[in-house]
Amino acid sequence: MPTRDEKIDIAVDEQHIAGTLVTPAATPGVLFIHGWGGSQSQYLNRAREIAGLGCICLTFDLRGHARTEPQSETVSREDNLRDIIAAYEVLARHPAVDREAIAVVGSSYGGYLATILSTMRPVRWLALRVPALYKDEDWAMPKRKLDKSELAAYRKRSLSAQENRALRACADFAGDVLLVESEHDDIVPHPVIKNYRAAFEKAHSLTYRVIEGADHGLSQAIWQESYTTILVKWATEMMLGARGTVAASNRQAAE
Repeated sequence: MPTRDEKIDIAVDEQHIAGTLVTPAATPGVLFIHGWGGSQSQYLNRAREIAGLGCICLTFDLRGHARTEPQSETVSREDNLRDIIAAYEVLARHPAVDREAIAVVGSSYGGYLATILSTMRPVRWLALRVPALYKDEDWAMPKRKLDKSELAAYRKRSLSAQENRALRACADFAGDVLLVESEHDDIVPHPVIKNYRAAFEKAHSLTYRVIEGADHGLSQAIWQESYTTILVKWATEMMLGARGTVAASNRQAAE
């Protein structure tokens, strides 16, 4: 594990002796955002696996879900974005987390909001599973009151990055991206994923995977396992690469 050296001065018997405090280097942080109708429990096992890579992981429940489920009739995208920002700040303030090395993992509605978060806080990595798309209009309207038939038609359209807030966020994102599609998704159809792929034109890297046979909610265990494998493999590559960069920087500083 990369470490960091800090020269310190130790006072003893009215004298001072030199010391070197060796601590683990700041580690990546990973924020998990569930989809509409889900909860943090869906990501706990994946968070534990990625924490095993030496990351600090945070899962949480958006308002309108789990114990605050009664609020689901009134909660808006603006409300949930504020939830995400608050959770991000908790993670970023953790003393072991490198604020410049934060990954955000989001599914469906959570993936959509994750892209918008990247325009408001530092995000180095984005992992999006079946990210949804919503019209920019009625941003403050309770999500439950959005017109579902109108939304379904919208998600079949070919959109440029400038036509949608989330896609504009993707167009500006310069980090690494994982984009996962379900082959038989009737909620977030292929045109949505195609729009996201096209928008990530400045991304440092884009990894795109399709889970064969899968539906939107990954209702079968084999599809859940496939997604976990994809996510952990990608995270391993990204996080170990980040640690290698930190180690190299430490070596250069010591030379």
